[in-house]
Amino acid sequence: MKRFLLVLMLLAAGLPPAGASESGGLKPFGRGSWKPLLQAHAGRPTLVHFWGVTCGPCKVELPRLGAFMAQHPGVDVVTIDADLVPNSEQPALAMLRGAGLSAADNWVFTDGFAERLRYEIDPAWQGDIPRTLLIAPNGDIVTIEGMVEPATLQDWSARHAPAK
Repeated sequence: MKRFLLVLMLLAAGLPPAGASESGGLKPFGRGSWKPLLQAHAGRPTLVHFWGVTCGPCKVELPRLGAFMAQHPGVDVVTIDADLVPNSEQPALAMLRGAGLSAADNWVFTDGFAERLRYEIDPAWQGDIPRTLLIAPNGDIVTIEGMVEPATLQDWSARHAPAK
């Protein structure tokens, strides 16, 4: 019970539980994370996918994104576990591994006020997942609510990613 309360307090303060980023491979996404994330991928075609371990469509979509990442090394792939399920780190990592997304830039929401994080990313986002942002090298963003069609990813990649 004490550990549970400690984790809740850390999440409410926007801090990851101990070992969240070092041992797990998921980077903590808290207040102020969005701009540095965008800067880290600036000038490159980037797919940012918001998902969750409790999201049924995400379980279908993640392996598709893993296959896309393997076929399109010129596209940066970022995943953000955005559903704030307590103790979801290990299941999230297992899902990412199983989908072939271990090498992606993987994050997890760590702020107890997910609304604040969503607002920082897109003030119009109400929190539905899956959600995908396709960010062109010039910074233009296409937002896809729900599952993204593989053909949409292929077309976007053909326009924005360098050839193999």
